[in-house]
Amino acid sequence: MSNIQTTRSPIDNSIYVERELASQTQIKQALKLANSAQAQWRTSSLQQRAACCHAMVDILLSKADEIAEQLCWMMGRPIRYGKGEVNGMADRARFMITEATNALKDIELADKPGFIRYIKREPLGVVFIIAPWNYPYLTAINSIIPAIMSGNSVLLKHSAQTPLCGEQFALAFAKAGLPAGIFQHLYLSHADTEKLIKQPVINYVAFTGSVAGGEMLERAASGRFIGVGLELGGKDAAYVRADANIAEAAVVCADGGFFNSGQSCCGIERIYVHSDIYEKFVSQVVALVNDYKLGRPDEVETTLGPLVKAENADFVRQQITQAIAAGAKAHIDRRDFPLDKPGSAYLAPQVLTKVDHSMSVMFDESFGPVVGIMKVSNDEEAVSLMNDSDFGLTAAVFTRNIKQGITLGEQLAVGTFFINRCDYLDPALPWGGVKNSGSGCTLSSLGYAALTRAKSFHIKLSKT
Repeated sequence: MSNIQTTRSPIDNSIYVERELASQTQIKQALKLANSAQAQWRTSSLQQRAACCHAMVDILLSKADEIAEQLCWMMGRPIRYGKGEVNGMADRARFMITEATNALKDIELADKPGFIRYIKREPLGVVFIIAPWNYPYLTAINSIIPAIMSGNSVLLKHSAQTPLCGEQFALAFAKAGLPAGIFQHLYLSHADTEKLIKQPVINYVAFTGSVAGGEMLERAASGRFIGVGLELGGKDAAYVRADANIAEAAVVCADGGFFNSGQSCCGIERIYVHSDIYEKFVSQVVALVNDYKLGRPDEVETTLGPLVKAENADFVRQQITQAIAAGAKAHIDRRDFPLDKPGSAYLAPQVLTKVDHSMSVMFDESFGPVVGIMKVSNDEEAVSLMNDSDFGLTAAVFTRNIKQGITLGEQLAVGTFFINRCDYLDPALPWGGVKNSGSGCTLSSLGYAALTRAKSFHIKLSKT
């Protein structure tokens, strides 16, 4: 088996990055350094940790143009959008750095005569983070910042599709003055990743990726009694009620479904629309989608780039073909997007109607530029269909009746519920899912809880 990790660009299938996989000696050295460095780091002040993390963010922001170009070539994000991820990462990181003061403070209990009682949050030790390619900075930062701010050390295994992201983080932390060993990144095979999870020095694993990857992680960690955080994707739904602002809902749903070529865990993949406004909504979404410019992501006019790999695009093509054969109606003419060819990573966007839940495109995660739109007659039908999924990451309702919207949200089995927006992470709110979308959460003060352990102090005062 080759010890070279190869990254091919979805732009033209050329080799963009090659890196040597870590040897067993390098892995052992990294684990030893992470463990020993953390023993010192846990005694550092929050101010010291925050200074290093803020400086790291500043450095990455100064390299936003370089990072945007790397994202373009590694995973196909149009160059016009690349800096947006860097800016979003910075905003999220700044919030989590500041939130550490609140999240990590001692918990004081009510007075009890003769006793002092309180709870401290202590670091776990070494945190292993496995990050995905689709939002390689935004997803990784969710765990990196709270892990380091909590006094842990971090080992990062980034996706083989976006290896330069791990390098950028490492260079930025080193330049920011973070002590050696507190943040390291490794190029790992799947087999070595699984072995690493089983190592006694690893105290927590944070994973963002596929359901199959999450199952592997749980098997590897079984019997180790360590925490695991899993964010595994979704089949996120939107419901447009009869009282919604149709134009606003169409714009938000189109963006939520097609940004990043639909390669978003919380992207909108299925839409349910009240029959009273169904035709008008569909026509507006179709008009918006027809305006996308499918092209090379390194060209500034491109608004829709290729999928990360040709096989991913072919999977979505198959879903669309099967749905049409089963009676679905396609509203986008692929001939208007000439780069779309079988076996190519470039895929035309598609809007399907006359769909139902017997079709893969309405039940299985697509992770591509396609949405199915179904007509519903009332709120109850919409909620039933939205909950008819193996996933439960997010759901959105578009309505002017906020009270009724909240009532519907309380009935939906998801980790995050939106009204009149979608596909967004607010760092002040915990991020996680239910069912096959995973377990645990990141972000907010609650995201710190998984990366620390509670230690109780129960002190009986001596009688004088």
